[in-house]
Amino acid sequence: MRALDRGSAEKIGGDKVRQPVTVLTGLKPELAKKLVKHIKDSKLKVQATIQGEAVRVSGGKKDSLQEAIQLVRKLVSEVPLQFVNFRD
Repeated sequence: MRALDRGSAEKIGGDKVRQPVTVLTGLKPELAKKLVKHIKDSKLKVQATIQGEAVRVSGGKKDSLQEAIQLVRKLVSEVPLQFVNFRD
């Protein structure tokens, strides 16, 4: 539900209403910049960069990457996040 952006409801006739809904993909640039800033300010030994509509976090140790994931999960609650290409 958090990945859907509801538009305003408009009456189309009688008792029927139409409401456009768009699916959100990627991160907005403001949110991506905020994430990169918080990751860099956290002094973790990882590098965060913005790549299109995604934020890429790279680091040498698995533990550092997991700490960065926990930090991001605490910061962002308004949009669903997906962590891809996480090495096991």
